[in-house]
Amino acid sequence: MRDVNVLSIQRISAADRERIAAVDPRIRLTDAGGWFDGEIRATWPAFTAARYLAPDANGQGTRAERDRLLAEAEVILGGWPFPLDLRARAPKLKWFHQRPAGASNLLRGDLWGSDVTVTTSRGAGNTLAMAEYAIAGLLHFAKVLHRAAIDRDAGAFDHRAYRPLLVAGKTLCVIGAGGIGREVGRLGAALGMRVLGTRRQAAPGAPLPDGFARLAAPDALEALLAESDFVAVCCQWTPETTRLIDARRLAAMKPGAILVNVARGEILDEAAVADALQSGHLRGLVLDVYVGEFEHPPPSALWRDPRVLVTPHVSGASDQNRHGAIEVFCDNLRAYLDGRPMRNVIDWAVGY
Repeated sequence: MRDVNVLSIQRISAADRERIAAVDPRIRLTDAGGWFDGEIRATWPAFTAARYLAPDANGQGTRAERDRLLAEAEVILGGWPFPLDLRARAPKLKWFHQRPAGASNLLRGDLWGSDVTVTTSRGAGNTLAMAEYAIAGLLHFAKVLHRAAIDRDAGAFDHRAYRPLLVAGKTLCVIGAGGIGREVGRLGAALGMRVLGTRRQAAPGAPLPDGFARLAAPDALEALLAESDFVAVCCQWTPETTRLIDARRLAAMKPGAILVNVARGEILDEAAVADALQSGHLRGLVLDVYVGEFEHPPPSALWRDPRVLVTPHVSGASDQNRHGAIEVFCDNLRAYLDGRPMRNVIDWAVGY
């Protein structure tokens, strides 16, 4: 029985360390959470560093010490952001687990497309919190709550501008009925909405997720959009979904539709979305993500528009941490040691 060197470059709790070590006595866990903060600060955009690192976080150890940790690691548990040259510095690395769910987080680094097995926490994030955010965003514009801020600034109510919708009986389209999307659909159905959805691997005849009236393949998206009053984007960002919501698909939506994106900014063609807002085709737009969110603020044309609600990628936050990344990692660690297939292995060709 050989030892397996596991390196965590993601900050983890004492309880998490105990759970990982308890998987098997062969595990030799090194916790280097925060050690690479200085390198991240030097190699990532300043906007990213300011968003994800504490102001005084500059890492620990010398470069040689950090190189030694990486050179000895067979398994690495990482987060966001991460050292961009991990593969080059970790010659023994066999498997990297990314704590976040989005595979596209790794596009910047040298792990993408490499010979290293990479897994994510897809389906095990704070999916309920994100689903609640999506529903709250839809309700924000359905109930015309954005008018309250406009009227407050004007110092007078424009009563006739309040034209709220009854969401019960309306149709919600969930693009990407995975972990987040299924929760969005379930909550939407609980409010009386008819829920339609797409999924890349929608198996004909398979049981529908809770609350869904229909689940179709991505090529049926435009037909679903034509029926939908509300649209929630919850899919992975891949080459197939880049600018998925473009001018043609926006035109396919019902006039007055409300669009929410809790996935990745690159899934929307932002110029086309801005045009749809300008023409009045969209009633409201909710963005927890936008193109370049780790490098700069949102586009001013969208941020200034009262029909757009923009937040800084916080839909997964809540007073309860239900993130299951460590559980996924421990299950996969057991499978790795046993030589069994692991969960959520990224298919480089597919993109997640």
